[in-house]
Amino acid sequence: MRVPTREGVLRAAAKVAEIVPETPLLPLHVDGKTLWCKAECLQPMGAFKLRGAWHRLTDIDASDWGAGVVAFSSGNHAQGVAWAARRLGMEATIVMPSDAPTKKLEATKALGAAVVLYNRMTESREEIASALAAERGAVLVPSFDDPWVIEGQGSVGIEIAAQMERLVGAAPERIVIPCGGGGLSAGIALACPEADIRIAEPEGWDDMARSLVAGEIVPVAPNPPFTSCDALQTLRVSPLTFGPLAAAGAKGVAVTEAEIAEAMRVAFGQLRLVVEPGGAVALAAVLAGKVPIAERTAVVLSGGNVDPAAFARVLEGAR
Repeated sequence: MRVPTREGVLRAAAKVAEIVPETPLLPLHVDGKTLWCKAECLQPMGAFKLRGAWHRLTDIDASDWGAGVVAFSSGNHAQGVAWAARRLGMEATIVMPSDAPTKKLEATKALGAAVVLYNRMTESREEIASALAAERGAVLVPSFDDPWVIEGQGSVGIEIAAQMERLVGAAPERIVIPCGGGGLSAGIALACPEADIRIAEPEGWDDMARSLVAGEIVPVAPNPPFTSCDALQTLRVSPLTFGPLAAAGAKGVAVTEAEIAEAMRVAFGQLRLVVEPGGAVALAAVLAGKVPIAERTAVVLSGGNVDPAAFARVLEGAR
């Protein structure tokens, strides 16, 4: 079985660099220290997910393009796959939860993808997507449990390292990353093997952190609590993502809804960025003091696809 590699991450980074510009690495001053924020929320479809989608779809043999691709996602991977498929002239079908944010559902459809809805708590998106792909002879593109997807997401780390070399003359010492299924954090761990990798998850959904402590994959406990981080509601991580993080000695923390909201407000107020809840968890971990700021610390703001009304309520909460 193919596994993600650093060589694959480098190849993916070269491919991504040909189609979209680097997202900025912005300084944020916190308690007298400088934190470097990677603004993946400024990608064309609002999140880092186009990286893995582009690497995966462009590696599909051209003879198989006619059957299209099938993916499953709460929204950001959906848009990444739809964006890449439209650019390549391929058909895309996305299995999405019925409670996905309206903004993400509408954006996925606007990118030309067909959407199939499912119940997040009673149905298996993997089973539905696998059946659709088998029926059509389409290529299945998982949101994180795929070596190409992990390598593509890792291109974020390649950019961070190059940008920090230019800005401060050295590679990042610590990188703090939002984690759902772990594709982004595993890819960055491969991209930046010398960096201290820290992951952040919502409280009650911190299965990767608990898995890293246990030394084996531990699923989310039954009846998990509400989280506004729709992009991070993964019930069980994959060996493909757990492996690189465990090998890197990564550590994880959990953040509260209040800490996430505060991070969204700070990103908006000081960086002028709209960041969705799931995209703000890494910044939340740093601002809450759960991850110390090292001399050269980067934090990934992984997405900005949030419903306007929900975002307004978060900003209103500061008053």
